[in-house]
Amino acid sequence: MQQDERMEEALGILFEQFWVLRTDEPLVYHRLREQEHQLKRYVSEKFGFDLIVHQHFIKLEKIPVDPKVWMGIKSFVEPMDYAIFCCALAFTEGKSTDEQFLLTHLTEEIEEMYPGELPIDWTNYQHRKSLVRALKQLDALKLIRTVDGEIDAFAMNDTEEVLYEVSVHARYFMRSYPEDLFQYDAIDAILSSEWSRQKEDERRKRVYRKLMLSPVVYREGKDDLDFAYIRNFRNRLVDEFERYTPFRLEVFKNAALLVLPEAKQRYTLFPDKKGISTVALHLATSLRQEAIVPDEMGQIRMTLFEFHALIERTKHEHDAKWSKQYRESTPRVIAKELIQLLQNWELGKIEDESETVVIHSGFGRMIGT
Repeated sequence: MQQDERMEEALGILFEQFWVLRTDEPLVYHRLREQEHQLKRYVSEKFGFDLIVHQHFIKLEKIPVDPKVWMGIKSFVEPMDYAIFCCALAFTEGKSTDEQFLLTHLTEEIEEMYPGELPIDWTNYQHRKSLVRALKQLDALKLIRTVDGEIDAFAMNDTEEVLYEVSVHARYFMRSYPEDLFQYDAIDAILSSEWSRQKEDERRKRVYRKLMLSPVVYREGKDDLDFAYIRNFRNRLVDEFERYTPFRLEVFKNAALLVLPEAKQRYTLFPDKKGISTVALHLATSLRQEAIVPDEMGQIRMTLFEFHALIERTKHEHDAKWSKQYRESTPRVIAKELIQLLQNWELGKIEDESETVVIHSGFGRMIGT
C-alpha cells in the first residue's frame, strides 16, 4: 500500500506533541489546518479521538485505554507536584488573557486550595521545589509567561518574587468531560465515561489506541477480545499502520507491538543511547541463554534474589561493554534501575507484595550482542 507521507508527518506531530501552538509553529499549524478534514475523519474513525482546531492551537485529545506508569509528566517526582500544578491551573483559569500576577499571590491561593491532608509550608524546601517543578511545567506548556524574575531563586529563598503573565492557552489545557468532574469518584469512572461516547466500533478504537499509545500490547488471557481482533485483522492493521505511520506491526503469540525499522528523532525509542539500555539488552541475551520456559502467557517469573544473580552473571560476561557507572555498580543497584526501565517500557514489573520479578514476553523480542 502506498505510503501517505503528509498524513504520516501530521499524525506524528499530533501524537508526539501535547499541542501545536500557532505562535510557536505557524508553518506546522497551517499545514495541519490544510489537512484538517482528513485528519479529523481518520482519528475519529480509527481511535475515537477528537481533533481540536482553534485559532490559537491544534490539539489531539489522546485518551488511553488504561493509564500506565510512564504516562505521567516526566519532570514531576512527587504527587504534590501534580496537586500544586492543578491548583495553579485553577488559579490561571480565573484570570484573563495577558493578566499579570505575582508569585506571592499565586502561593497564597495555592495554600488555600491545596487538597492534601497536611498544609503547604513554603518554608519547607521540598514544598518550594515542588512548586518550582509545577511552574516550570506550566511555563513549558506556554500556559504562563515569566515577565520578570527567576523561579529557581524561590527554591533557595521563599521571599523571592517573580512576575508572571497568563497566556491565551491557559484556559484550554484541561479537556472537557461528559459530566462535571465532581460526578466522578474514581479514575475508572472517568475512563468509562469516555466509552459512553464511542457507541460504534469500540473494539477497533480500543485496539488502535492500545497499539499507538503503548510500547507493547499483551494478550491478557484466553478470551482477550482485543488481542483476538489484532490477530483476526492483522493484515488490515499492517496495511493501515504502514500507510499512515512510519511503524511496522509485529504480532506474536502473546504480544503485539509497533516497531520502527529506522530510528526517527521525533519518537522516544527503546533502546536509546543510555547505558542502562545496553545493560538491559545484555540481560535479554543472558535470559535467552538460560533457556527458562515461560508460562502460557509468555511470562518468566523469578525472585528478586534470582534476578540479582542473573544480573551478576550478565555483568561477569558483558561488563567490558558497559559504561563505568554500571561496571562499578552492584547487581542490587543495577536491578533497581533495570526494573524501573522494564516497567516504563511495559517489558516487566515487580510484584511488591511478593518481591517477584515478572519478565513479559515483549522482552523476548530483545537481544544484545
